[in-house]
Amino acid sequence: MLFPETPEELAAQLAEASAKGQSISLRGNSTKERMGGPISDADAVISTAKLNRVLQYEPRDLTISVEAGISYRELSRVLAQHQQMVPLDPPFSSRATVGGIVAANASGPRRRLYGTARDMVIGMTFATLEGKLIRSGGMVVKNVAGLDMGKLMIGSFGTLAAMAVLNFRVHPMPVGTRTFAADFKDARDAMAARDLVLKSQLQPAAIDLLKSDAGYRLAIQAEGSAAVLDRYSRELEWAQPVEGAEEEAWWEDIREFSPRFLAKHEDGVVVRVPCALSEVGQVMESAAVPALARAGSGVCWGYYSHVPHLPESGVIEFAPQRIRETVELWPQPGSDFAMMKKIKQMFDPQCLLNRGRLYGRI
Repeated sequence: MLFPETPEELAAQLAEASAKGQSISLRGNSTKERMGGPISDADAVISTAKLNRVLQYEPRDLTISVEAGISYRELSRVLAQHQQMVPLDPPFSSRATVGGIVAANASGPRRRLYGTARDMVIGMTFATLEGKLIRSGGMVVKNVAGLDMGKLMIGSFGTLAAMAVLNFRVHPMPVGTRTFAADFKDARDAMAARDLVLKSQLQPAAIDLLKSDAGYRLAIQAEGSAAVLDRYSRELEWAQPVEGAEEEAWWEDIREFSPRFLAKHEDGVVVRVPCALSEVGQVMESAAVPALARAGSGVCWGYYSHVPHLPESGVIEFAPQRIRETVELWPQPGSDFAMMKKIKQMFDPQCLLNRGRLYGRI
């Protein structure tokens, strides 16, 4: 395995392997080996784990530039010294690198308020198989309009190029937080409670729904001043308020739900189903297994101990290698799939880079 220590070294290693026609596997700290498509045997394995420096941090400008191999935990620690954050809330957050997080387009509960990587990444430097370092975007929150090639890398699972540097828009930490939890016997009642919140003037950071054998638990996280949090308490009097260490532990459990499930179930399969907000309740009811939903964003996950029959819009997000080698992970790609294949051809005509990692299709 190769461990480049600078972006230039990363680009040189890619160029050397490409010139020899060698297949290449990219990784960070390997936290997502069961995610996406099967990992093919490769002639060269390149890890960005040693590309882990903070390159530029401007707290007053709300921007930070880091190398792709820095862990999300370390990035969060640096930002917390100035009461700032990059609220992606990804799974595997203690070890996952920011490059891997962005490559997988991973996000967590606060996606509803802050968005995903596409909303926080304002610039990027990536290395191509030609050995070039391409810079896209910059270090300002609002860049000029035009083609942003860095956006192509988000969610590409390293199939196009290797991210070396990422520039993030950062956010101030909230003055305070408070979570409101309520239990329901059926999804319909839980969704009715959610709709009351969505139709109100309230703007929660997160709205998650957890399904278990006991029923459904709706959790709503509020952020803001004491006056704002007290307003939530008045308007959500039907829910139990949770604060402090208990609140922090609750959301950590939610963020790490998939990693914990996979650690307990060697053959576990996690299915992601994107849907309209109006369909969240129906999708959750149809899952005969534990399930989790970003109920304010329209993404659901089902947790299976075996290979399930996929719903039409479902994607197998996590599974063991042997299952990913034999099962169709993404049965219904969108109408833009032909364009995705053309872009792959432009960046990697020999199909050397992370073969099959985009759910076995690219």
